[in-house]
Amino acid sequence: MEKPATTRQLKVGREIQKDLAEIIRAKGMAAFGGALVTVSEVRVSPDLSVAKAYVSIFPSEKQEAVMALLEENNKALRGELGRTVRKQLRIVPEIVFYLDTSLDYAEHIEELLKK
Repeated sequence: MEKPATTRQLKVGREIQKDLAEIIRAKGMAAFGGALVTVSEVRVSPDLSVAKAYVSIFPSEKQEAVMALLEENNKALRGELGRTVRKQLRIVPEIVFYLDTSLDYAEHIEELLKK
């Protein structure tokens, strides 16, 4: 069982989530093939070296393509994030993107309830 996140981890996570969301928003939907990309959560490792960014992608048919684009542009995104947070953080964490499937799950439950 993993330890609960410290206050510092939570603060850094929230800051990275806000900045990463802004970077992705600034690129626009066209950069992601017309898909809407939302950073729903960022969890940071205890040593602040790894940030797990959970993204939800709408429409869900474009999830694989957008995840591939995010991985492809990981270094550039991390570089932009570094320029944004360099005053607050000594080390810019490595970003690992994960698909946030909570929206799909909620949609699935809704469909089941309609039946």
